[in-house]
Amino acid sequence: MPSAHSLVQLAIDFGLLSIQAVGGGAAVIPAMQHVVEGTYHITPDEFSQIYGIGNLAPGPNMLMVVILGNRIAGLGGGIVVLLAFLIPSSLMCFVAGRLWDRIGDSPWRRAVQYGFAPIAIGLMASGVYALAKSSTTTLLTGIIAVAMLGMILRTKINPTLLILACGLVGAFILPNGVLSKVLAPH
Repeated sequence: MPSAHSLVQLAIDFGLLSIQAVGGGAAVIPAMQHVVEGTYHITPDEFSQIYGIGNLAPGPNMLMVVILGNRIAGLGGGIVVLLAFLIPSSLMCFVAGRLWDRIGDSPWRRAVQYGFAPIAIGLMASGVYALAKSSTTTLLTGIIAVAMLGMILRTKINPTLLILACGLVGAFILPNGVLSKVLAPH
């Protein structure tokens, strides 16, 4: 059972990540990966797998924080991390939305909108880079990643289906997959 101190530390860490998530949860992936690897000893491979599960689950992909919290400190950790990650940014969004409506069509509002768009895109791109760096560790995983990117850019196939397909490919082809364990000499 995790101590109250460890749950408070989880709440602080994920609360701080929450308020940094400008542009959406994916924007904070590099910082989150750094925190969970350094403080909570989640490996880059585990982080990538948890992120993948978060993308497959219904609802926002950042619900992956529940899995991280559970992995770190059990059910209590999952609940604490979920609340710590969602409540601060939700409250900030609520307040910002109310202020946004008040300022109407002011030039200041347009300037902020135009300024935040490239920041959000840059933060999301850094999240993609951090995940790609820790997930594409072999030639085969690099080929799968490039093929996935090509499919996303050139087709209208739902990305969730592509993620599922890549998961199946990984399960049966990659060295730690199901097929490699079945075919391995005993």
